[in-house]
Amino acid sequence: MSIPNIITFARLLAVPVAVYFILQRDLATAFWVFFAAGVSDALDGAIARMFRARTVLGAYLDPIADKALLVSVYVALASIGELPLWLVILVVFRDVMIVGGVMLLYTLKESLAMQPLGISKVNTAMQIALAAAVLAPAGLGLPEPELFGVDGVRTLVWLCAATTVASGIAYVARGGLLFSRHGGLE
Repeated sequence: MSIPNIITFARLLAVPVAVYFILQRDLATAFWVFFAAGVSDALDGAIARMFRARTVLGAYLDPIADKALLVSVYVALASIGELPLWLVILVVFRDVMIVGGVMLLYTLKESLAMQPLGISKVNTAMQIALAAAVLAPAGLGLPEPELFGVDGVRTLVWLCAATTVASGIAYVARGGLLFSRHGGLE
């Protein structure tokens, strides 16, 4: 296994650790686990590019590790009342819908490249920013963030919701085009 894949696998193992600390309401430690996972995501990608160590396993494992971390952190934060449940349902539903679509297209023998859409990258950035905004005050001893002169977390919740919906619609449209190659629902 390549070094970038080992780092990615370690990030995957950080998921239950982050969830544990969130559920224990130790948001300071959870922040640092989340931060380390973020650094590891940047590090594994940089190493893979610099040393031409990209692998097929890494192309699949990296987004799985990212999604496992974000979804798990979101569910844990909602369970302790730090994120609205409706947002977590929206985020999880979008991801389940994408995975279901990929599985359906795979059964139709459609070849898929593991390339996220631009709006999906924006959505991931919003999701990370929101999780960090909830965890960082405890981890860094900072006051609650303020964005655009209002409660920063509330603003990020709505931005995250908007990008989640936009990303979901974009993936449904993309999947619809691929699915139509196979005669749709005939």
